[in-house]
Amino acid sequence: MKFLVDAQLPRRVAAWLTSRGHDAIHTLDLPHRNLSSDSDVCAIADSESRVVVTKDDDFVRTLLVQDTPRRLLLVATGNIANDDLIDLFDRSLALIEHGFASARYVEVNQQAVIVHG
Repeated sequence: MKFLVDAQLPRRVAAWLTSRGHDAIHTLDLPHRNLSSDSDVCAIADSESRVVVTKDDDFVRTLLVQDTPRRLLLVATGNIANDDLIDLFDRSLALIEHGFASARYVEVNQQAVIVHG
């Protein structure tokens, strides 16, 4: 899978996803880096068939109202240490991948992976 990790999450998430065989970039890799607008993030993700990975629930509203980004992974953990975040991804990645086989919007929190139909 291809991912675009948003600015609220550490670049380490993109590196971790890459280490697991995925094509992952961070907003720091974009021309405007972490100053990229949400619409720019969506446009790049959609044009490159990437899943936007974010903690920003504004992307959920954009998905529902404007049909962009095409695929969204919402990290709904609140504040969490980076090591704990990586552990969460490690425990949840297979379920996240499976969720995107049938849905455009998946949410992960500390208790579950929720596939939104």
